[in-house]
Amino acid sequence: MTRDIAVVAFAQTDVLRTTDELSEVEMLMPVLHSVLDRTGLKTADIGFTCSGSSDYLAGRAFSFTLALDGVGAWPPISESHVETDGAWALYEAWTKLLTGDADTALVYSYGKSSPGSLRDVLTRQLDPYYVAPLWPDSVALAALQAQALIDAGATDESALAAIGARSRRDATANPHAQLSGPVRQGDYLVRPLRTGDCPPIGDGAAAVILAAGQRARELCERPAWIRGIDHRIEAHALGVRDLTDSPSTRLAAEKAGAFERPVDTAELHAPFSAQEVVLRRALELGDDVRVNPSGGALAANPMMAAGLVRIGEAAARIHRGASDRALAHATSGPCLQQNLVAVLEGEPR
Repeated sequence: MTRDIAVVAFAQTDVLRTTDELSEVEMLMPVLHSVLDRTGLKTADIGFTCSGSSDYLAGRAFSFTLALDGVGAWPPISESHVETDGAWALYEAWTKLLTGDADTALVYSYGKSSPGSLRDVLTRQLDPYYVAPLWPDSVALAALQAQALIDAGATDESALAAIGARSRRDATANPHAQLSGPVRQGDYLVRPLRTGDCPPIGDGAAAVILAAGQRARELCERPAWIRGIDHRIEAHALGVRDLTDSPSTRLAAEKAGAFERPVDTAELHAPFSAQEVVLRRALELGDDVRVNPSGGALAANPMMAAGLVRIGEAAARIHRGASDRALAHATSGPCLQQNLVAVLEGEPR
């Protein structure tokens, strides 16, 4: 890398079960204003803008162009979009800043899952010839992964319940979380997963600002420097994968430098409790690492934004001095199919 690039600001909305009274633009506007206010920047000061969302959630093509009304596209701006979680939009913005074409970037993502059946919508990302016609939903596929872990002796239902309980207990300190405090493990949705093992369905948005070099130090007292970032993908066919392991996460972490020195914090995008088990093993996280102090995706899982939130939460801990070296993870697709890992560091205090 030829330039040092950092996350200098992060903002997010409260994640709510429904936001029927708000359009995507109305949901985005407050978080965009908030993240800009934290740096004192105006829209015209941003060198590059990149967003992440899904037209499948909105139910109409090119819906992301309407969201640009929340950014302000006039005068003309340098802008791009990815049809996935905002963590990948951050990756694109990071590469843009590496080229030297811009010194600052605004990254935002959003998702409204409430208008339709999310479990049905997510079947559209499966193999269109052999799997999608069977309509296996996201919870059923996650249950296959959880059962594979139990059969392999890597976990059991009580351990999975403890993950959910810990996540929502930690979320009591997160004012943006959708679920927090004591939450019943509940009934089975698809064995062996109960409602407490699964993420809530909610609407939300998030935004971060990246800056390079000295500009980052001017905008933030303690920038969260991106020391490494990488993303990898598993085979599309679930039948050729070992669902108890995540080689793509391990490889992304290796390329991002996560194994070079220990981290003190890990924000893992694990929408289902069993997926935290897989990720902890792939990332070699010990009990001394603080995992998902924000509550993670089991407390709030806004589609297309939850991965960016993991990076933002890790960066925010560095900003306020609660962490010195943090790992952030984002995933997309069924059973941890695509995985992104970023390593963030603060300067010595």
